[in-house]
Parts: sequence; structure tokens; C-alpha cells
Amino acid sequence: MRRSRLLVAVVIAAGALLSYYGSREVNPVTGETQHIAISKQQEVALGLRSAPEMAEQFGGLEQDAEMQDDVEALGQNIVKKSGAAKTSYEFRFRVLKDPRTVNAFALPGGPVFITRALLDRLQNEAQLAGVLGHEIGHVVGRHSAEHLSKSQLAQGLVGAIGVATSDDQGGQGGAQLAAVVAQLIQLRYGRNDELEADTLGVTFMSEAGYDPRVLIEVMNILEKSSGGGGRRPEFLSTHPDPGNRRERIQEAIDRRYPNGVPPELTAGREIKLTTGAGGSAATAQ
Repeated sequence: MRRSRLLVAVVIAAGALLSYYGSREVNPVTGETQHIAISKQQEVALGLRSAPEMAEQFGGLEQDAEMQDDVEALGQNIVKKSGAAKTSYEFRFRVLKDPRTVNAFALPGGPVFITRALLDRLQNEAQLAGVLGHEIGHVVGRHSAEHLSKSQLAQGLVGAIGVATSDDQGGQGGAQLAAVVAQLIQLRYGRNDELEADTLGVTFMSEAGYDPRVLIEVMNILEKSSGGGGRRPEFLSTHPDPGNRRERIQEAIDRRYPNGVPPELTAGREIKLTTGAGGSAATAQ
């Protein structure tokens, strides 16, 4: 019986590995060879289907039309002037109503969201461009698609380990070991993604005319958002820290501009958030 279980486990694991490593393509923007099992069209469709549900988790969309238009215009300007324009993704930029959760995230295929709580903490266009550029980097880097493929691999290996270690008591030890394997696979993936998204964010915001050093200021803002021992900002929970991100961002800037950041790159206009009878509004001055 044990030999049969091991044979089945080997077949399951081999199938998962062959499926994962058999799906390879080169990302035209990053030049990276990736293991991805879905097409770009499927990514776009998945993102569009998921967007309404994800927005509802953060209280829905911010109702102020002017704020939405400003963020959408800035995001589209970054896409138009950067390498992201070479892709076929359908980028959309939306502000979520949530006033307490400091976060921003991207869905497969192009939808990008930023919460009102994070937007409230930003002072100028360049800081917002840094946040949006980072999220555009996740889309262009196809990180969600890679994550889906790695999740499928992890599930296959989890199933194989569960079969191989199952016993009359239900194989609890094997299930625990399988869970650890899945966590390790996904943790490594997250850290690598953040490094690439930071680097792409530096590139994209620079191509759009913004000073990339401002992205370091964003890291400081996020750190201060915990308020001296308070709850960790959701952005830093969903975007794992691969070490000192400030140093990594500075390294990316130095590689791009070895002779120093050109003076024509700017922090952009100051963001002013005001509240009136019609609700809150964002203006740039």
C-alpha cells in the first residue's frame, strides 16, 4: 500500500513540475524568462472580473470624480511615456474609499488601485507617480500570472506530499509539512517581485519626468504610517520587504543615472486634499 501511495505521489509531483517548467516565455519589457500558464488576454479578463469584488473589500470606489480623474490621468501619463506602453494591458487607475487601510495594489492585466488612506499621506505628484509606477511594474512584470503558476505548482506538490505521507490517522504530519513547502515557495516569489517592481517603478516614473528619489520618501511615509508601534501599514504586509528597500531603490537610481539624477526631473505639483460640501477632493498646485 505504501509503495502504491509513493508511486501516485511521484506521478502527481512530476505532472505539476512538467506543467510549471513546460510553460516558459520571455517578458518583452524585463527580458526575464518566466513560467506562465495563462495568456495576456486571460490576465486582462481575470483582472476585469476581479476588480469590482476587490474594490468592495475596501469600501468601494471614492465618489469624488475629480480625484478619480486626476489619479487616472497621472497613471495613464506614466503608461504612455514609459515602457509600459509597449504592452497590451488595459491599465485603469482608481482610488478606493477606505480611509484607514494604507495600501495600493494591482490586479492581473492592468487595474491599479490606491486607497484614500495612502493618497492622503502623499504630498506631491512624484510620490503618487512612484506608487503607481511600482504597481504598473507588477502588471508589466506579470507577477500575478507568475504567482498563479507557482500556486498551481505548490498545490501539486502539496497533493503529492499529502499522498506520500498519508496514514490511517489522516496524515496530519504530511499536511503540515506540505503547508510549509507552499509557504516557502510563495515567500521567495514575493520578495523577488518587490525588487523588480521597485526597479521598474524607478524606470517608469523617470520616463514620465518625475524624480525617482521621491520613491524613497514614499518608503519613509509608509514606515511612519505605523505611528510608533501601531499596526503595520497594509502596503508593507502585501508588499514584502526584501531587506532595506530604500537602499535597493537608491541602487536602481544609481544604475540608471550614474552621473546623478538630471535636474529636469521633478517632484511635480503639490497634492492638496480638501473637504467641501460635495465631499473630499484632490487638487494639484
